[in-house]
Amino acid sequence: MSSPRATPPRVPPADRGATRIADRVVAKIAAQAAREALTGADPGAAPPHATVTVHHDIARVRVSLELGYPADLGAQCAAVRHQVVHRIEECADMSVPEVDIDIEHLHSSYTRSAAGRDRRLR
Repeated sequence: MSSPRATPPRVPPADRGATRIADRVVAKIAAQAAREALTGADPGAAPPHATVTVHHDIARVRVSLELGYPADLGAQCAAVRHQVVHRIEECADMSVPEVDIDIEHLHSSYTRSAAGRDRRLR
């Protein structure tokens, strides 16, 4: 006579493994959050780009922006920082101790019209 097999104990889902979110995924979240923070920004500006380094659920973020000028650059950067931190904490459950912002280019209505004239003349 054979003995019945013992059923292994059930392991709760949270204890079965780990979830890792790739740095590039967190970077996409950060770039989208920066776009959300810059609603009404210069339509000629390139979309924000983000790079992220994740280590033990801590994300360090660098966002590159093109902004309109004249404008309150400090307020725009603060809005981007706030939105990026909020979105990464909400979507990826990671802490974000710092968000570095690089303003790559400033756009103004004068430079846009001058650049347009310059292109037509060549």
